[in-house]
Amino acid sequence: MDNLAPVGVGRLDLVVLDCPEPRDLAAFYATILGWLLEPDSDDSWATIRPPGDDRRRSTGMAFQRAPDFIPPTWPDNTVPQQSHLDIDVPVLDTAETAVLAAGATKTGLPRPDTPDGLRDSFRVYLDPVGHPFCLCREA
Repeated sequence: MDNLAPVGVGRLDLVVLDCPEPRDLAAFYATILGWLLEPDSDDSWATIRPPGDDRRRSTGMAFQRAPDFIPPTWPDNTVPQQSHLDIDVPVLDTAETAVLAAGATKTGLPRPDTPDGLRDSFRVYLDPVGHPFCLCREA
């Protein structure tokens, strides 16, 4: 199996998150990633992509209105996280300050009893509507 070449039929365009207010959550992620909001006349959808000459060829994020959105309760699995984002950063403390200022909430994870090497490599937060995401120290 290791010798098989990957077979693809397309290119990943967007990672999409449900939320109550798409433009608000798009603005949060645009702030912490340094990405740009794409114009859209429909307020039930918002898209962000990295800046650059050919933004349409880069993978982005989109946010779609879910009127009955229930935020994850993770790490309690009453409402599982379903997905989360890992965001590589050069310095965890600097990135933490920025995401908290943008509206993120600390989760307290990893816990103090997590082994040192792992505990010092990532931190877990919730975005303004409860989706978990990790800041991961760049290798």
